[in-house]
Amino acid sequence: MKNSFYFPEEFRLYAPWEKAVDRLLTPLEEFIRSQTASALILLFMTVVALIMANSPLGKAYHHFFEQELALRFGSGEISMSLHHWINEGLMTFFFFLIGLEIKREILVGELSNPRAALLPVVAAVGGMVLPALLYALVNHGKPTLNGWGIPMATDIAFAISVLVLLRRHIPRGLITFLIALAIVDDLGAVLVIALFYTQTLNLKALAGAMAVWGLLWIFNRAGLYRSGLYLAGGVVLWWFMLSSGVHATLAGVLTALAVPSRPKLIPRYFKDVLQKLLRACEDRPTYPHYTLTPGQKEVIQAIHAAVESVQPPSLKMEHALHLPVALGIIPLFALANAGLHLEIQKILGIFHHPVSLGIVLGLVIGKVTGISGTAWLLNRLGIAPLPRGVRTPHLIGVGFLAGIGFTMCIFMAELSFPGEKILLEQAKMGILLASLLAGLIGYLWLRYLASPEK
Repeated sequence: MKNSFYFPEEFRLYAPWEKAVDRLLTPLEEFIRSQTASALILLFMTVVALIMANSPLGKAYHHFFEQELALRFGSGEISMSLHHWINEGLMTFFFFLIGLEIKREILVGELSNPRAALLPVVAAVGGMVLPALLYALVNHGKPTLNGWGIPMATDIAFAISVLVLLRRHIPRGLITFLIALAIVDDLGAVLVIALFYTQTLNLKALAGAMAVWGLLWIFNRAGLYRSGLYLAGGVVLWWFMLSSGVHATLAGVLTALAVPSRPKLIPRYFKDVLQKLLRACEDRPTYPHYTLTPGQKEVIQAIHAAVESVQPPSLKMEHALHLPVALGIIPLFALANAGLHLEIQKILGIFHHPVSLGIVLGLVIGKVTGISGTAWLLNRLGIAPLPRGVRTPHLIGVGFLAGIGFTMCIFMAELSFPGEKILLEQAKMGILLASLLAGLIGYLWLRYLASPEK
């Protein structure tokens, strides 16, 4: 909202340039905070990575991300390549944000109403199982079968961005459906990583991680609301998870689940508190100039404390992390992981190699069939109603858009084929092609074939 909403013209000092600056900056700020901006920046960094990998700077590009970076404290040391620090360190914040979003949706969001949540939950499961089965069918009996989890995931930023472009041509309920579906999809990906992509297991380190997680829950139940406590605990939890053999980024999800989602100040009393403070402000003397009196300062601090107290730590941390993750960490992940050396033979071989073929079939065919087919069946049987205004053609379009895998799919590919450069390249090429096809088909379908009934 613009500042003029809070401060009417007659209450403000003369500021001749303020309106002009607001007209320029407010739309820019809104755009930066949107999913569309995140998707465009992610797309830009992907293109940059591809250009660098296929330019004379290709060797330097790959060498840069393989440089070792070590953190030492006392006799302990954590040493990983820059590439692994991004994938296992910074991406923990991405998973932390996913954990906060999952928790919010389950408590107060689209997944809080069991009847309303049934359709996207079951559709998301269908959209994960069928792509995995198609990939497994293509790679059955081959050492590449381990990549079955790659085509299961959806990239929410890209998918939502396409729906935003189509907002005049689709019912609003379709966006809500996709958001709920993507949240369940993310939860499924987290469970798959935890259960199936753990190579070795250090039970002592895992026990340490569970002990730290238990301590965070004790903090929660004891009413400790300092965000710093949970961030510090999350760092220790991450270190234990890294040592345990379970992928370290899961520490982000576990920490998010332990962060308090209840505010200190009960929301229904917030208005009463503000009114009491405003009455106190009226009783305080005022200076004739533009300086606050001590009494006014005291009231303002109390109002600020009330505003902080009515917001749960989970909500504040989610808002604080959204921009750094969307505009910093995810684009950096794309820059470090999307740099493929493209050759004509490799591109032509996408539909011949079992890894890339399985991924393309999973994302482009499996997603739309699993999501739209499951949702249609539930509605047909009268088990779960469709969102208002949503019809079967809309479900097919969203099913295609859910095939835009990108970020999470690339992450899963890194877990599936560690150290397998050729297989990893095939997987990434399949992901890029499938995401492009799924996004293009989904857009055209919703724009021209799923228009509202006349």
